[in-house]
Amino acid sequence: MIPPFETTFAVPLSCEDCIKDVSTSLHKIDGIHNVSASLGDQLISITGTAAPSAIVRAIEDTGRDAILRGSGKAEGAAVCILETHASGVKDYVRGLIRMVQVSPTMTLLDLTLKGVSPGTYNVSVRERGDISEGASSTGGVWDAVQAAQEKPARPAKGVWGTVVVNQSGIGSVFLDKPIQIWEMLGRSIIVSRKMENFGKEDPDTLVGVIARSAGVWDNDKTVCSCSGKTVWEERKEQTAKGML
Repeated sequence: MIPPFETTFAVPLSCEDCIKDVSTSLHKIDGIHNVSASLGDQLISITGTAAPSAIVRAIEDTGRDAILRGSGKAEGAAVCILETHASGVKDYVRGLIRMVQVSPTMTLLDLTLKGVSPGTYNVSVRERGDISEGASSTGGVWDAVQAAQEKPARPAKGVWGTVVVNQSGIGSVFLDKPIQIWEMLGRSIIVSRKMENFGKEDPDTLVGVIARSAGVWDNDKTVCSCSGKTVWEERKEQTAKGML
């Protein structure tokens, strides 16, 4: 059973009716235990077991945008932006994986893809975070050698299974794995129809590096310190690049 966890989202809210509208949409999702909101801070807090991507879709169904500001406990959340390294591709960002550790032996993995060819894709964590040559420079599957040497042999931690992309080029999967966030930081993730021998010019082979993200209430910035843009300006700019 998945333990409940908390996520916070920045959402444009102008009145109490806005909060009611968003809350009603969220409670239609399975796994929502509690929804609270701060009109002044423009934040929605959700406790439950629903995938963050499902929460974003429910908020967007009300005609509002949503930015994930924090998930889980401090030091217990990570993110991976999946990009194609094929040349000549306009929207190179084609996927996003949100990760939140909900217990010492379980991390939830919320993967969404957009704009790739229909089919079944393998999802794997690799030994290295070197994506200078795309997927081909990331090394082997994380923990594969150690797992094979143990008796009896066990599944490698880096094998996460598959995700099916529909005819619209969209795919999503919500998984739980017996791993911890700290083990994965700095490694890379590959999402591809292949498991090895990746071609750098394949637009449907996606790769990204796992980085730590903010826990609940750990992120209160409203303006990016490097660009001076608000979070909503940054959101608009990143969405134009294909960000989910």
